[in-house]
Amino acid sequence: MTIQDVIQYVKVLPNLFSRQAVLTGSEIGNGNMNFVFRVVDAGLHGPGSVIVKCTPPYMRSVGTAWPLTAERLHLEYDALTIQYELCPGLVPKVYHYDQERSLMVMEDLWTHTLLRDRLMARQIYPQVAPQIGKFLARTLFLTSQFALDAGEVEELKHHFANAELVQITTDFIFTFPFTAHAMNRFNPLLSNRVHEMWENGDLQSEVAALRTRFNTDGQALIHGDLHTGSLMVTEQDTKVIDPEFACYGPMGFDSGVLMANLLLNLCLHASEGNRTNIIGQYQRELLKIIEMVWAHFHKEFKSLWLRTNRRSGRAPGGEVEHVLVEILQDSLGFAGCEMIRRVIGTSHVRDLNSIEDASRRARVEILALTLGQHLILERHHAHTIQDLIEYVHDSWLTCGETKKTYR
Repeated sequence: MTIQDVIQYVKVLPNLFSRQAVLTGSEIGNGNMNFVFRVVDAGLHGPGSVIVKCTPPYMRSVGTAWPLTAERLHLEYDALTIQYELCPGLVPKVYHYDQERSLMVMEDLWTHTLLRDRLMARQIYPQVAPQIGKFLARTLFLTSQFALDAGEVEELKHHFANAELVQITTDFIFTFPFTAHAMNRFNPLLSNRVHEMWENGDLQSEVAALRTRFNTDGQALIHGDLHTGSLMVTEQDTKVIDPEFACYGPMGFDSGVLMANLLLNLCLHASEGNRTNIIGQYQRELLKIIEMVWAHFHKEFKSLWLRTNRRSGRAPGGEVEHVLVEILQDSLGFAGCEMIRRVIGTSHVRDLNSIEDASRRARVEILALTLGQHLILERHHAHTIQDLIEYVHDSWLTCGETKKTYR
């Protein structure tokens, strides 16, 4: 659809814009998968503006050479519906969904900005930790076998099979970056380090185990792509967007991807060392955000568990700490894979790409690779989030040269 098509389509939808509305629009998305438009009432009638997301039957960044079913938008709509029910206020409202045209009209978060942009500017938003901790706990626990009957879980697993995008995740996070694949892109100055990782048998074995876990352990409905570009923030509010990769997977995947992207931002700012108190303070505050996201997740998850136990007895209270340690260890492993693929694989992050000097960027990328590899290999020795925080703090101070482990 062209922007004029989108404007005409939105104008006749009920309960959005008045007949007197003077609508203008523009394309605002530049993602790999879809087209995203903003439609605005220039005359300030009605709600002001809406977002229209259109899903083509192919990967936008590649074109028709990489076909995809438009069904993925239907799954995104269903995921948003469930997430809004479980966490009202933490995801955007959906005003209209058209399966035939494969488009969705939703709330325009025009007052919000991407968390990635704020972090690149060294701006910390403390409300992110409690809000995302709550989002993770509620969406994961309340769609799992701990809260639902086995039949309900199996029905949801079948509905959210999302085979095409699950395969993309498998390929681009767990497979391509760990082999000499043609789609990989990385700084030539990293060549020796990258080849060492490809030839590291222990690393390859652990990544294979994580890949298997992602593909076979459908514990809960996961967002599937919860990075700092999927969070929009103000000083008071956080919204989770773009759950088109939603599927049933291991609980630690979403928290792991988020941890990884926060750590990648930390690597960006560690690149300048401790030259000023501002940078040092930012690093400490960002580590605190990582710690507090997990603390709020842990608290909310445990509360839901104990309430479910008291109500039905289906979740024995004595097991919750064991489950949470397992989720933490999975999170660290998935975080490691995400960090490595953002340096070696196809889809990089602006945090690191913003460093124009190749030599300086290589030093930062080596730190990211070192952290990522450590998280994968040593995850089973971590039992609290503080184990991660202490290791990361030591690592960025020494630019990845530390040999410290969780043991």
